[in-house]
Amino acid sequence: MEITKAVFVKSASNINQIEPSEIPEFAVIWRSNVGKSSIINMLTWVKDLAKCSNKPWKTQLINLFLINDNWTLVDLPWYWYAKTWVQHKISWMNNIQKFFTHRKSLLKVFLLIDVNIPVQKIDMDFAQELHYNDIPFDIIATKIDKPTQKNLHHNISELRKELKLRFKIIPNIFLSSSVKKAWRQELLDYIEDVIAHS
Repeated sequence: MEITKAVFVKSASNINQIEPSEIPEFAVIWRSNVGKSSIINMLTWVKDLAKCSNKPWKTQLINLFLINDNWTLVDLPWYWYAKTWVQHKISWMNNIQKFFTHRKSLLKVFLLIDVNIPVQKIDMDFAQELHYNDIPFDIIATKIDKPTQKNLHHNISELRKELKLRFKIIPNIFLSSSVKKAWRQELLDYIEDVIAHS
């Protein structure tokens, strides 16, 4: 797949503000500073399509981007450690849960995991929640250019071990880097294949 067009569609604070769609959707989600906005910008090759910020928890809206006029990339916010009121976190959990379970057009969730640090329990717990709710997901391991090769191999190995402990069939793991963009075409071709077989 080649990206010929990528445009911002809308932001929404609530799933009810997003109309049902027949266009295939792929969502990206996880913790602040994991590199989500950078992934979106590099995947689409549109500078600042998704706004990057050094301020944690900047993204608090569901953002939709139309790609090639035939599929949608959905940027989902995350509140788990955010300094927000408890009711906001509850609202977020209900919102995301509803998005995952009610969007018939959602083909895949990409869970972003920072492999510059050891695998976190919260990463695996969320992956398990996706699995329990029958939400198809794969993993994008971000920041592979940050650690030493030794630490990178160790962290990815530990990630695979944790996944094998929890899942009979482990999800695909795509390695991504803000420096080396070889992963980009692999992921785009995978998305194209998922759409073709949906």
